[in-house]
Amino acid sequence: MHILEEKIRTANSQGRSALIPFLTAGFPDRSSFWPTLMELDENGADIIEIGVPFSDPVADGPVVEAASKQALSEGVNLREILQELKERKGLVQAGLVLMGYYNPFLQYGLEAFARDASEAGVHGVIVPDLPLEESQPLREALRARGLALIDLVGPNTTSERMQEYARQSEGYVYVVSVLGVTGARNELPKELASTLERARACFARPIALGFGLKEPAQLASLPVAARPDAVVFGSALLRSLSEGHSAQEFLAAWK
Repeated sequence: MHILEEKIRTANSQGRSALIPFLTAGFPDRSSFWPTLMELDENGADIIEIGVPFSDPVADGPVVEAASKQALSEGVNLREILQELKERKGLVQAGLVLMGYYNPFLQYGLEAFARDASEAGVHGVIVPDLPLEESQPLREALRARGLALIDLVGPNTTSERMQEYARQSEGYVYVVSVLGVTGARNELPKELASTLERARACFARPIALGFGLKEPAQLASLPVAARPDAVVFGSALLRSLSEGHSAQEFLAAWK
């Protein structure tokens, strides 16, 4: 069992959904990012997604996009992130996933990236703009180093295509709640239960739900059989941090 799947299954065995906060590297600023990441780790995060800043984050809403632009303006980049992680290797108990766009990984060199990410203690990678048909080079480079390429599916993903992803998936599958960009929403779409049920039928891996989550009450509308194994929250966390609240405060509501 891949370590990311193990993290989620362990949380589920405790009667809860695994918690997966997303934090853009360099946010709230360069000096406070690493303490904030450690605070997430110490207060219940099972997996932490670290956003790799990029100049054209097509899948991100205004909150994550602003965080990315701020980090880029301060010089945060992929090589620095990996080096900083390597220096802290072993200190973070949560699983670590890098979420970013394909260009920085490709420019880094796929095999070199997989090597350095592995040496830095990274366990998986999410690439929103990388379609299944073009994912094999990165998937193979990561797999050779024990890292998972986390696949994303959504409301418009057919069951047949989900099955194509399922044949190669590792770690967990990321179900996107809406057709659109990231960002906290007051309500989840009515068709979400159907999307989650189809994903459950196609994937043996744990199901993580993201895009739009801001509070646990949103999950109450889902049938018990459709509820995800893990929840991902990014924009709501970034907004909370920017308002001066701590990571501990934010996570407390999800426990």
